[in-house]
Order: sequence, then structure tokens, then C-alpha cells
Amino acid sequence: MDDTLQRLLDAEMHAEKTARQAEAERESIIQGALMEARAEEERFLMRIPDLQDSFAQKAQSRAEQTIAELKRRYDERHAQLRNLAEEREEDALKAAFALLIDPQAEK
Repeated sequence: MDDTLQRLLDAEMHAEKTARQAEAERESIIQGALMEARAEEERFLMRIPDLQDSFAQKAQSRAEQTIAELKRRYDERHAQLRNLAEEREEDALKAAFALLIDPQAEK
């Protein structure tokens, strides 16, 4: 009976030792994960200025492209209007001279 009791006590002590080791390992894993998470957060915080710069550069590039496109469209429309004005210039001059020569002719 003493032998059985001793084995049970030994088993219980071994189980407690194993439980303490598992708890220590668990705590070590948790601390390691926390340290890793803090390190990742620190790396991310350090990258924020680069991310902002990259975003600003892309926004600037898109703005420049949009401005160039709007200028191109403006120049095309301006050329169209200039051509139309040149086409109508002769008729406008004739009408203006006719009106100057005989103001009553149009009425």
C-alpha cells in the first residue's frame, strides 16, 4: 500500500512539474508573441511616412495627368473654335460692312 501511495505521490508531483513547465512555456510563448507584435507595430509606424509619400506622389502624378488631359482638350476645343471663327470671318465682315453702308437694310 505504501508503494502505491508513493507512486501516486510521485505521479502527482510529476504532473504538477509538467503543469508548471507547460504554464512557463505558455507564458514564454505569449511574451514572445507580444514582443513580435510590438516589433511589427513599430515597423509599421516607421513605414507610415514612406506610405504617405508614396500616396502623395501617386496623387501628384494623377493630378498632373488630369491637368495634361484637360489642357489637351482645351487646346483642341480652342483650335476648333479658332477654325470656326476663321471660316465665319468673311461672312461676318461682309455683314458688318453692309450694316455700316446701309443701316436700314437689315430692318
